[in-house]
Formats: sequence, C-alpha cells, structure tokens
Amino acid sequence: MNELIEHCCLRQATTQDIWGIRRLVLGAFLDPTQLKAEQFWVIKSKGKIIACGQLRNFGEGQELGSVVVARRWRNQGLGSYLTKHLIAQRSLPLYLECLGEKLRKFYERLGFVEVNLSQLPPLMQKKFTLTSRIAKWLRLPLHIMALR
Repeated sequence: MNELIEHCCLRQATTQDIWGIRRLVLGAFLDPTQLKAEQFWVIKSKGKIIACGQLRNFGEGQELGSVVVARRWRNQGLGSYLTKHLIAQRSLPLYLECLGEKLRKFYERLGFVEVNLSQLPPLMQKKFTLTSRIAKWLRLPLHIMALR
C-alpha cells in the first residue's frame, strides 16, 4: 500500500466527525442522507477531515461509497490510499457506483470491473436499480462495478 503523506492520519470515524464528513460529501454533490459515522474511515490533517469513505452492508454484499478527497488535497494519492484501506476492511463482496470515465478508470486500477445489475446480490440490485433509473433519466454516465 502507498505511504500516507506527512501530517496525515487515517482512522475510523467517530460521531464527532459527522459534520466534516457531511461537508465533504455535500461538496462532492453526493447523497448526504443515511451517513453513519461508524461506517466511515477518515483521513485527517492538523485536526481537519480531508478525505472520507465508507463501507455499507447490503445483505450479501457491501457498497464502497462516499469516497471524497477535499479539492486542495487531490492528486496526492489519498483517494487511492483510502480506497485500498477500505478494500482491505471489507467482509463481503464489494460493489460501487460511480459517475464518469475518470472515476471508472480510477476504480479499474484498484481492481474493480463493470458488472450488470443482474450480477449483484438482491439488496444491492434493488438499491442500484433506483440510481440506475435516475442516471438514465438524467443521462448521466453511471458505472456499476464489483471488486474482482
């Protein structure tokens, strides 16, 4: 795994971190509902949350979601570091949704491949079907992926 950059630390989130997590998630235009601190890991620098990501359980699978790095801290390997850590923490098959080619390529480099909805566990199918319909209606380039 890559080294974490100087003055940064990775740790599991606490309830006190929820507003910092929400700020990052809202700033990335991601869904801020159903955010639970206990599902998140955060990277902090000088007391401030600069990156976050979560693992959510859905029956027979887990969703990797809400991976966000603060704009000023991007392109320094934090997203890769955090995602690799979350992959190592998973306890079930891992899936995700992402928008656009840049994110699809990012996750492919980390071992994810595109899958069809029919290849997902039932609860994940239900969740991802809703977002797939919304993305199709809005003509957004949504990719559904699974960790190999």
